[in-house]
Amino acid sequence: MIKIYGIAGSRARRSLWAIEEVGVEYEHVQTSFMDDSKTAEYLSINPNGRVPALLDGDLALFESMAINLYLANKYGGDLYPRTKEDEARAIQWSFWGITELEPHLIQMVMHKMFLPEAERSPQAIEAAEQALERPLPVLDAALAEHPYLLGDSFTIADLNVAGVLSTALFAGYDYSKHANVQRWAEACLSREAFVRTGSL
Repeated sequence: MIKIYGIAGSRARRSLWAIEEVGVEYEHVQTSFMDDSKTAEYLSINPNGRVPALLDGDLALFESMAINLYLANKYGGDLYPRTKEDEARAIQWSFWGITELEPHLIQMVMHKMFLPEAERSPQAIEAAEQALERPLPVLDAALAEHPYLLGDSFTIADLNVAGVLSTALFAGYDYSKHANVQRWAEACLSREAFVRTGSL
């Protein structure tokens, strides 16, 4: 049976969402990003000591985007793009999400929630919000003519980028002025598979 390691309050939620979407049986191994992920047993699966990780038979994978692309490709049917061109675009958007959006969203979360009070910086939060005003119009424009990133259907490209953007929910960041992003994010994050991950 496939095993997904992590907790919903981490990047592992993306992979829990992906496996809930594809609908295969799996075991969720609760693994925090603190002590649990630093044990010798877990480090044999993910030597980086981070979550998520996946075990599927003899295959061990780390990095949420790699896990999600694998799950969609092997088990996801129409969740995975049908053409090589759309496959490349799905990979492009997946990388884009973790390079263009995630660093700024994580900075917000750290300074709003996780750092000791004395180390939190309103200036850092403001800088992160300003930095997001470069990539979000790119995403908004990409969603101007179609409901989803690759066209008319929800795919792993949408799941991966929306999974990153969902961090904004924790950060309390309002991106509603980007109307296409707002519409698309609401459609993605209201999917039953994502909602179920909130209780995992």
